[in-house]
Amino acid sequence: MKNRGPILFSLTLIVAIVFAFIKPVDNVQKEAALMQSVLTDLAYYHYQPATIDDEFSQKVYDLFMKRLDGNRRWLTQQDVAQLQAYQTQLDDDVKVGNYAFLDLAVTLQEQGINKTQEYYREFLSQPFDFTVEETYESDGEKKPFAKDDEELKEYWRKAMKFETMTRLADKVEKKEEGHEDFKDKTYEELEAEARKELLKVYDDWYKRLEKRKREDHVSMFLNCITNVFDPHSEYYQPIDKQNFDIGMSGRLEGIGARLQTDGDYTKVAEIIVGGPAWKGGELEANDRIMKVAQGDDPEWTDITGMVINDVVQLIRGTPGTKVRLYVKKADGSTQEISIIRDVVILEEGFAKSLIIETPDNERIGFLYLPKFYADFNHKDGRRCAADVAVELEKLKQENVDGIILDLRNNGGGSLRDVVEMSGFFVEEGPMVQVKARGRRPQVLDDEDPSVLYKGPLIVMINQFSASASEILAAAMQDYGRAVIVGVGPSSFGKGTVQRFFDLDALVRGNPEVKPLGEIKLTVQKFFRVNGGSTQLKGVIPDIQLPGIWQYIPTGEKEEEYPMPWTQIDPVPYSQNVYKLHNLGKVKERAAARIKADEVFQKVEERAMAVKNQRDQTEFTLNLEEYRQKNDKWEADNKAYEKLFEVDVITNVRNLPADTAAINADESRKARNDEWLKNVRRDKYLLETLNIMHDLIALK
Repeated sequence: MKNRGPILFSLTLIVAIVFAFIKPVDNVQKEAALMQSVLTDLAYYHYQPATIDDEFSQKVYDLFMKRLDGNRRWLTQQDVAQLQAYQTQLDDDVKVGNYAFLDLAVTLQEQGINKTQEYYREFLSQPFDFTVEETYESDGEKKPFAKDDEELKEYWRKAMKFETMTRLADKVEKKEEGHEDFKDKTYEELEAEARKELLKVYDDWYKRLEKRKREDHVSMFLNCITNVFDPHSEYYQPIDKQNFDIGMSGRLEGIGARLQTDGDYTKVAEIIVGGPAWKGGELEANDRIMKVAQGDDPEWTDITGMVINDVVQLIRGTPGTKVRLYVKKADGSTQEISIIRDVVILEEGFAKSLIIETPDNERIGFLYLPKFYADFNHKDGRRCAADVAVELEKLKQENVDGIILDLRNNGGGSLRDVVEMSGFFVEEGPMVQVKARGRRPQVLDDEDPSVLYKGPLIVMINQFSASASEILAAAMQDYGRAVIVGVGPSSFGKGTVQRFFDLDALVRGNPEVKPLGEIKLTVQKFFRVNGGSTQLKGVIPDIQLPGIWQYIPTGEKEEEYPMPWTQIDPVPYSQNVYKLHNLGKVKERAAARIKADEVFQKVEERAMAVKNQRDQTEFTLNLEEYRQKNDKWEADNKAYEKLFEVDVITNVRNLPADTAAINADESRKARNDEWLKNVRRDKYLLETLNIMHDLIALK
């Protein structure tokens, strides 16, 4: 341990010095520098570094092949035989920055893409016979690579027939139901229409494949290397890191419009309320951006056919600068629009709350947190801990009898914020333990003895609540401070901590190779205050509600090469804010309600049906047989969805402190109305309110 620092410094210095004296003059040297920078950071910062040997090589190879052609669309066994020569060679190649395997793989894939485009166009140019008895295997991993081009072409024939059949089945059903757009069309016309639609889908996809750049392939290969260490260690191109920061902070610098690819064009998908484009009022959803110019520069950049990331890079920029867009409107007219860039805040990703008044005359605060966001790059940046503190204060002003914190589908985020936020509910004390490689565990404490909220608390989680969500839920569970209500058997099971490293730091000088991007590495594991870990196991809820995905394997344990579960010693912890004296009785009452509840019974049945359907990957290519099975599935699915299309919670309202801002803008009001509607129909929240009632009444 004493020698780790100096050794790390000296070897990192060697790497930097080597690159300092190599003046890269082409892409080969830049990519070699990138590879060696990635390996250097992996070796010295990763929590559990892998040995770069033949076993490592085999893992990288297997993972890469799965991502290259997991669905067996492009490669034949002859192609794979060429790549297999590298199965135990990759460890040697990556050490010297050799991309020969990637070069060959990309060449073979592109050859496969070119020839299979001819396949699908040929098959979609003529009618299919859907009376023949044959089947299609939809799971690529259940079939071998095609032995030759003839068999590969047969794979594509069945794939195109299957996808055409699914579209045709939908059209025939609508014709039988008398839909205006279908009732007068013949079967032959509907079949031709289905093939035409599918042709466009594949032509659009293949156009996107053609637009991939060399760095996209390199990024994929590097991530196969990092993901052998663990699923959360990843390489980020500069644009990817920029997008990550926007997602974490809820803040971007640009015009305030969400864009999407539409064939060869870029279309405006949404105007963000409060942003420069929204304030200007000229750019609208569905506008097609044709050209972009900077400031008053007369030169335009035609963005037709450009990949979306490159378009975004042209439009984003420093606040106060001007960008000009030449757009085509939905009515066919064209317009030049000038927009001054500014800071745009993505409000929909922030914490928000409601008041729910129950039939038992209880006033319950509902606090929704979609992620543990934090903007560490700006002093005035939004942080979820500060926002949740504000929401708690507003709820307290409403004299709520209890608070439900909804962390369902919350994938985590800022470790600092979750420690601070956990401290809102208990006195000062340990919230989580973190352990780096070769070091003793570090206890992260809430050092503020004040308690922001002292009343009854329930935390809602599901199978997609991960990382920071699990830290908070685990802390509240260990302290006996809150009831954990889960949809499904456990949370996601991610018990690791990541940190970003700038790869440019390893390359002194040499601006020709920069920017190299950044690497996100798993540098710590976190542990509960009781010494246990959420890694792989997740947080087991105190009360489990039936969920549609409960029988489908999900979570960290289903990822490739996850880190193992471990445990450490507990640390002393206690709280005297709120005691769950009657948790056993609360659980008994909930279990009785859930068992007797007709909707939850149907959720159980549907969850098992979903599992059986997921396991069934071979489908008939006979239209009538397919329709019989599919019609039954769709009917059952519609019946299931109707269970959640009725209001079950009647009295839901915004907080008075929020109404003025909500009503100030029609778009914001529409999104709020949609949220209120979903809350009213939330069967899981209804049962959680029942649990809250028991918690209050039994105390």
